[in-house]
Amino acid sequence: MQQRPLGHGLTVSAIGLGCMCMSSVYGKADDAQSIATIHRAVERGVTLLDTADAYGMGQNEAVVGRALEGIRDKVVLATKFGQVTREGKSGIDGTPANVRQACEGSLKRLGVEAIDLYYQHRVDPNVPIEETVGAMAELVKAGKVRFLGLSEASAKTIRRAHAVHPIAALQTEYSLWTRDAEAEILPACRALGIGFVAYSPLGRGFLSGAVPTREALVAGDRRLDHPRFAAENIQRNAGLLPALKRIADAHKATPAKVAIAWLLARGPDIVPIPGTKRIERLEENLGALALALSAGDLESLEAAFPPGVTAGARYPAEHLARVGI
Repeated sequence: MQQRPLGHGLTVSAIGLGCMCMSSVYGKADDAQSIATIHRAVERGVTLLDTADAYGMGQNEAVVGRALEGIRDKVVLATKFGQVTREGKSGIDGTPANVRQACEGSLKRLGVEAIDLYYQHRVDPNVPIEETVGAMAELVKAGKVRFLGLSEASAKTIRRAHAVHPIAALQTEYSLWTRDAEAEILPACRALGIGFVAYSPLGRGFLSGAVPTREALVAGDRRLDHPRFAAENIQRNAGLLPALKRIADAHKATPAKVAIAWLLARGPDIVPIPGTKRIERLEENLGALALALSAGDLESLEAAFPPGVTAGARYPAEHLARVGI
């Protein structure tokens, strides 16, 4: 599979695998199915696997760890810390003590001696980023972590963090319907030599055409709480899909392939990590690597999906307040 450089010597497959949906986030979990999908991804040359201690309250890391038995050396294993639930309430903890404690927990659940790429999941507004990254850097010195990353951080915070210890990757939502990062964050990463890992490259499944209406979501699906999937917004957003489908039809491809191919064309430092727990969706997503979009295709897509066109915020208010700090 094609390889892409992130930052500071870290190289990964051009498309990674997001593992969050292998927990009960977008429907019921199926560990056997998830493990089979991870195995197939590795067989196909996917090296970047992405999880977090917050996904399924640690269950996601445990499943990924089971899947990696015997094939640990074939992957770049990324996980995240910082989102916590205590006494039934969710919050952010970027204290050095939690950095160390969270890392030990992840290492144990994953069943590994070191984490390849360790992200702060969300920036803690009450702890200076220098303190958090300083504690993360100590993990690198101890051999428990190889590279450091941030997720959903502002350009200012990225620069401050990078001054403490090199940041290899910034992970933030990026897709045709979420282009916020293009204004400040992506330029900052490029100026510092930091790779960009794009999560939700299919707009939480919407760009694939799999969720045309709110009724397509099952009870318990987290997207039911997201403003973009509210009844009044999902109908408006559905009006964006025909432009994507026209280009897909012209290439005899699926909208999902086109959406991922668009991201790949945004730069050699961008690595999409579409999430799935199904082998058939994995194969579809990887098919984007063989899809060459023309300059006209790219112009048409960017005209149809200009920044800010999507109806509704990308997160509920409580979670939206935690991004871009």
